[in-house]
Amino acid sequence: MTKSIEKQYQFENPEQEIGLVGPQDANIKLLEEGMHVVIKGMGEQLLISGDEQAVAQTLAVIDELCFLIKKGVRIAPADVVSAMNMVQRGTLEYFADMYTETVIRDAKGRSIRVKNYSQREYVNAIKHQDVVFGIGPAGTGKTYLAVAMAVAALKRGDVERLVITRPAVEAGESLGFLPGDLKEKVDPYLRPIYDALFAILGKEHTKRLIDREVIEIAPLAYMRGRTLDNAFIILDEAQNTTTQQMKMFLTRLGFGSKMVVNGDPSQIDLPPRVRSGLLQAQDVLAAVNHIGMVTFNAGDVVRHPVVASIVAAYDAFDAEKTEK
Repeated sequence: MTKSIEKQYQFENPEQEIGLVGPQDANIKLLEEGMHVVIKGMGEQLLISGDEQAVAQTLAVIDELCFLIKKGVRIAPADVVSAMNMVQRGTLEYFADMYTETVIRDAKGRSIRVKNYSQREYVNAIKHQDVVFGIGPAGTGKTYLAVAMAVAALKRGDVERLVITRPAVEAGESLGFLPGDLKEKVDPYLRPIYDALFAILGKEHTKRLIDREVIEIAPLAYMRGRTLDNAFIILDEAQNTTTQQMKMFLTRLGFGSKMVVNGDPSQIDLPPRVRSGLLQAQDVLAAVNHIGMVTFNAGDVVRHPVVASIVAAYDAFDAEKTEK
C-alpha cells in the first residue's frame, strides 16, 4: 500500500504565485489531474497531498516552473503538461534548458520553443542531419516544429524556398465527390500545414510567399520527376505513402536541401495489404548516414492530459488485440 503524505510549497512572492496558478486556477487543475494529487492554496503557500512519489514529483515540477517564472517566462498550460511528462519520464533536469533557445518567434512575437526531451532531439536532428524522420502520434508537435524550423532556415537564408507536401489519401471521404479543382479538393487535407504557417508567419505574409512561389504546398504526386535544390522539404502524413512513393520522395533531395518526413504509424489509411512507405523506410534506412530517426510516443503529446490518455488507451487496446 502506498503512503499518502502532505507537503507545502512556499512561493517567494505573489507574482510567482499568480504566474504558476494561471487564470481560474487552470495550471493547478492540470497539475492535480496529471499528477494525481490534491493541491490547496494557503495564502502564499500550496498544500500538496497524495501518494509520496506523486507529491515529490509535483514539488519538483512546481520548482522548475517557478524557476522559469523568476527568469521572466510566462507559463502556459502546455509548459505545465511538458514538465509533468518530463518528470514522469525522468528527464525533468533538461526542462529549464529548453527555454534557453528559441526556434523562431511567431507572428505575434511569441517564442516558439521545444516542449519536451523528444522535441529537443527532433530539433537537434533537423539541425545536423540531411533527412529526418519524426515518427509518432498526433499532438507531439512534429508538423509545427518542422514548419518552424523551415521558416527559420528561410529567414536565415539557409534555403531559398519551402516545399511542403503530403499524400492525398482519402480517409473515409472520396476526393472525387468534393467540390472544386484539384487544389480546392486537396487543400483541406493540408490544413494543419496552413495553420502552422499562418501562426508562425501570419496569414497575409504566408499568402504573399505562396504567390511568389517561395512556399509551395502541393500533393505528393507533384514531386515526381523533380530535383529540389536549396529547399527545405517537409512530407507530412508520411504513413500514407506507398513504398514506391516514399522512395520517389526521398530521391528528390538536392544539394543545399534539408528534408523532414513526419508520420503516425497508428493512423495508416492505405488500402489493405498495401505496405506503408514510412514503415519500410524505418527498416531500410535505420543505419544510413546523414539520416536521423526520432520516435515520439503518447508521453510526448503536448496537449491536454486527456489527449495523451486517449492515445495511450488506443495503443494498449491495439497491443491487446494483436496478442489475441
